[in-house]
Amino acid sequence: MGEGPFRLEQHGHIVTITHDRGEKSNALTSASLLQLKAMAESLADNPEARAVVIRAEGRHFGAGMDIDGIGGGGHAATPAVQQRRSAETGGRLLRAIREIHQPTICVIQGVATGGSACIATACDFRIGSPESRIGYGEVRLGINLMWHALPLAIQTVGLARAKRMVMTGALFDAQTMLDWGFFDNVVAADDRDAAALRMAAELAALPPIAVQMIKQSANAYAGALDQAVMHADVDQWLLGTRTEDFGEGVRSFFEKRPPTFWGN
Repeated sequence: MGEGPFRLEQHGHIVTITHDRGEKSNALTSASLLQLKAMAESLADNPEARAVVIRAEGRHFGAGMDIDGIGGGGHAATPAVQQRRSAETGGRLLRAIREIHQPTICVIQGVATGGSACIATACDFRIGSPESRIGYGEVRLGINLMWHALPLAIQTVGLARAKRMVMTGALFDAQTMLDWGFFDNVVAADDRDAAALRMAAELAALPPIAVQMIKQSANAYAGALDQAVMHADVDQWLLGTRTEDFGEGVRSFFEKRPPTFWGN
């Protein structure tokens, strides 16, 4: 599964996957997406695993994609056909997480935004603590939410609330996220991991074949049209990164100032 910031550990029937790039707010890179995808897919060959916990070290669960790797909108060095294929990596990752046979529990501390929030919605259950904040900040860079993550957001919090989250790019507090159904439980910060392990142990004690079939059927029903509807989100992203608004969004982020968007 290669070197990278994710590590996989197993104790009994419970697998824990940890993102350990806390010094960079657990920002994701193209390489780390591939590493996590390989870990998710490897669980299909692990019949002893009955529950999976996804967590992170450090202050924040994740700041999304490392913006240093996004750049300022220049694409000239890479053929468009390859850009399109590379941009599909996040969608393939979420599909791999969603298709993990075992039930998955995501543990969220601090901020989870962008791609990190997408990873959380691809899991079956989510546990936070009072300081947790969730958001999809892509719109503030002038780009769409991709990775086929929009249906997952809608399935998690409902249509109007998902629109509010994705269209504003705002961060929402833990109580709001609990009320909206994003979080299944909000516990004290020092009990977060223990609460996830308790849930994992409860799930692992159940008949694994029945639990995994129920998960598969529920996901298939809820997301029956996801791939058909969201096939063009990569192309929308490629269009967005070619706009002046995207360049302004990235510049304003690094310059720590409010952006001015023109619709160009």
